[in-house]
Amino acid sequence: MEPKVNSKMKKFLLVMNCIFLAIGNCGGPLISRLYFIKGGKRIWLSSWLQTSAWPIILIPLAISYFNRCKSQAAVGMGILSGIDNYLSAYGVAKLPVSTSALLIASQLAFTAGFAFLLVKQKFSAYSINSIYLLTLGAVVLALHAKSDRPKGESKKEYILGFVLTLGAAALYGLILPLFELLYKKAKQTITYTLVLEIQAVYCFFATVVCTIGMIINKDFQAMSREAKAFELGEGRYYIVIVWSAIIWQCFFLGAIGVVYSSSSLVSAILITVLLPVTEVLAVIFYGEKFTAEKGVSLALSMWGFISYFYGDIKASKKTENQSTDD
Repeated sequence: MEPKVNSKMKKFLLVMNCIFLAIGNCGGPLISRLYFIKGGKRIWLSSWLQTSAWPIILIPLAISYFNRCKSQAAVGMGILSGIDNYLSAYGVAKLPVSTSALLIASQLAFTAGFAFLLVKQKFSAYSINSIYLLTLGAVVLALHAKSDRPKGESKKEYILGFVLTLGAAALYGLILPLFELLYKKAKQTITYTLVLEIQAVYCFFATVVCTIGMIINKDFQAMSREAKAFELGEGRYYIVIVWSAIIWQCFFLGAIGVVYSSSSLVSAILITVLLPVTEVLAVIFYGEKFTAEKGVSLALSMWGFISYFYGDIKASKKTENQSTDD
């Protein structure tokens, strides 16, 4: 059996997965939005791209994992993720990146709730304050959402995009603690190799769900027509498609890796931390409006982030002092 990862290696893996998460969390929504604003219209295709690059993790990992007792759990979570991919892709299609990114910040509250129920996550006054502030930020945005509707977007489609994005945040808020629960309940040593195997199976079945949706919606047949009408040109259409798949795979690899290296709550915190970066990039590259409501929501999100990590630092120092006294 492969030995457990030592503390130094685990810290290295945490940093590495944080980098993957940053690339995917910031780049994923931006490149997905680029597809839609330049003429792309296939939501199932966009959702399929979020996990279709799973072979990067290496097919042999998936093959070996099928012989393990926990494969059914990864399959189930993969199916949930396929549904979540569609919900988030619909939101990206109908909402500005800055709005959808702020809505996804509410995922932290969902993750915290499910982490408490599933893995008995402990909360301090600081973490509770953080969750409250981040949720409040999403509510502020929701109350003033109508002013942010893109040109040509119907009110019905915009509201549906808003609701489905919140649904995606809630569902992914469940998936992260489920991974942590899977690691805790496994009757074998959890190594990083095993984490990659779980990731491969998970993304494979998420891709299967989206592939079925694409077949029903005839997205595969529509790709060649869509490429010819793409504003950036046919060749760049396929470049956007390929890089969408790669960048989104970085997100999933990073998010699940951080759960392994730390916890599901820390993974959700980091996703929220990267929100300001996505916000700024959307304003720079796509000229999206940065309204007062978004500013308030962003400030609340940052306040919540600082609150959580301030409490975490205080708790760590307290633990170190107690260890020294002993």
